[in-house]
Amino acid sequence: MTKPRYCDIFCAVIDNFGDIGICWRLACDLALREWQVRLWVDDASALQWMAPAGFNGVQVMAWAKPLNLADLQLVESPPALLIEAFGCEIPPEFLAACAQIDWAKDPKPAWINLEYLTAESYAERNHALPSPVPNGPAAGWIKHFFYPGFTPQTGGLLREPDLTQRQAAFNRKDWLHSQGIKQYGEVLVSLFCYEPPGLARLLNQLANEGLNGQPVHLLVAAGRAQRAVDAAMSSKDDGKLYKNKLEPYKYIASLLSVSYLPLLTQIDFDHLLWACDVNFVRGEDSIVRALWAGKPFVWQIYPQDDGVHRGKLDAFLDMLKAPQTLRAFHHYWNAEKSEIDLTEKPVPDLGKDLPCWQQTAQ
Repeated sequence: MTKPRYCDIFCAVIDNFGDIGICWRLACDLALREWQVRLWVDDASALQWMAPAGFNGVQVMAWAKPLNLADLQLVESPPALLIEAFGCEIPPEFLAACAQIDWAKDPKPAWINLEYLTAESYAERNHALPSPVPNGPAAGWIKHFFYPGFTPQTGGLLREPDLTQRQAAFNRKDWLHSQGIKQYGEVLVSLFCYEPPGLARLLNQLANEGLNGQPVHLLVAAGRAQRAVDAAMSSKDDGKLYKNKLEPYKYIASLLSVSYLPLLTQIDFDHLLWACDVNFVRGEDSIVRALWAGKPFVWQIYPQDDGVHRGKLDAFLDMLKAPQTLRAFHHYWNAEKSEIDLTEKPVPDLGKDLPCWQQTAQ
């Protein structure tokens, strides 16, 4: 009988759902490859709706301070792989317990520092570089940097082995019906965003012009996206078309209708992207899912106070060889409030070049 391989993944949830979402996908992917995965997370609450069924081979562990290692028995289940995700550090008490293991029987674990996704050139330079541990209970061990990315010189992107087959078998009509979404031939647009300053103007444009003259049905993700739409609808400056607070699943007297979605599992979030004609996504996990969906998309990159996200966005657009229309809309969608307020330029035309946008995504 083959001895089980154990992997310990450590994830500190900063905000939103990207960190835990990516780590959960990674844990499930490793479990499919016959790893026994312990996912240590300091706030696992999002998994209650993101992955309510759990996954065979993945055990969610409470990352308390200090860790409770009394019942873990690491000597009987030593990790062959350690992963610290997105800038967190493996707790010293866990490393101290690992240091007590007789590694003469098993090779020391591979130790990976999983970094954030970027299309910038440093991902290729830094991917797989060693980082010796100089002190502490694991002194002398070696970490390796893992940079997800879009070229063979980086770590690549997460994709389930059966994703293509599942997408080919997907029935858009049935899924929309299961979500209680009535569709009458409108252009379906998903909205998963933070609080883009250009949102109110976009909603006005869609209400007045639709998309290529066609009515638009906007499917808004739960949480910050819904609150952002609420705020845009009640805006005194840009919301003159929306005098009444929008209610979920109600049409308004324009070319735009809006449905508010419940929290979706990771599987149903993929279904949302597959069902829509255009997808607005945010952060790291959902941009990868939008790429796999192969539909026209707009990405709101996670905004950073020092503005470094602008360079990351441009590197991503360069990697895509994005057409000018796609670049223009991304720059609008990721602009700061001061930039939106100071210009009277119209919203870049969302529907002008969608076939080219789709070809770019695919």
